[in-house]
Amino acid sequence: MTIPHNKSCGFFALIGAPNVGKSTLINRIVGTKVSIVSSKVQTTRTQVLGITILDQSQIIFIDTPGVFAPKRRLDRAMVASAWGGVTNADGIILLVDAKIGIDYETSLIIDGIRKLNRKVFLVINKIDLVKKTTLLRLISTLSSIDIFSEIFMISAKIGDGVDDLLVSLKVQVPNGPWLYPEDQISDMPSRLLAAEITREKVYQLLHNELPYAATVETEKWEQGEDGSAKVNQIIFVQKPGQKAIVLGKGGAKIKKIGELARKELEKLLGHRVHLFLFVKVRQKWGDDPARYSEWGLDFNA
Repeated sequence: MTIPHNKSCGFFALIGAPNVGKSTLINRIVGTKVSIVSSKVQTTRTQVLGITILDQSQIIFIDTPGVFAPKRRLDRAMVASAWGGVTNADGIILLVDAKIGIDYETSLIIDGIRKLNRKVFLVINKIDLVKKTTLLRLISTLSSIDIFSEIFMISAKIGDGVDDLLVSLKVQVPNGPWLYPEDQISDMPSRLLAAEITREKVYQLLHNELPYAATVETEKWEQGEDGSAKVNQIIFVQKPGQKAIVLGKGGAKIKKIGELARKELEKLLGHRVHLFLFVKVRQKWGDDPARYSEWGLDFNA
């Protein structure tokens, strides 16, 4: 196969502690939502690709789950997925929260990257939330670490510094044909994206009441002749009491979840969506191999 001389394509893995803004950065770069965001740590459960084009370069970002000290089977699978994304990527981007700096999880990641003998782009995120003196002290500390090839300061939420980061990454992309069509922005199937959007709304509305006890599965997807979609989803919880929390008084909570998820799905997909939500108790969904297969995670990690 002849490779066009003016084309380039490469993968960059985003890695970092939970809640440092990896998904927010991916969505900012791509220009729309491909990875869900919430204030809960460990929201991203699997690798998500975000694809963008800059001039003749197709840059593919791998949004990995946050790296932390795993306790459950799902935790171990998520951390293994994150490191798998790093190992296979052309380049590595480490995100650090400017407010937190080098915490325990970030130290674990730095030690792990050092064992890989790879150079890393360091991206300090959320710079809009700290004082300049605090930022300068953090940069001084991080500059002394020998694994970083370049350091960038950004705010993924408002976009500051993101364009400069992209320009620098473009130079690092190896020559080669594009791997995805020009208009494709992610590799996530619509059924899985829809389930993730609903899970995001569950987290947002039940942040304090339902910690990590819920997952969402798209059970049925029917495309209508008018272009609309009828989507049935199941919200799985682990205890009967949690089912009542999701439903809310008189079904008000699940109605709100469905309303928010439907509106966002219609915006993302560009057509009408009829969304129907059901809540079921599945005590050990976190130990169900089928869930891991759907998420692209290794059940035995």
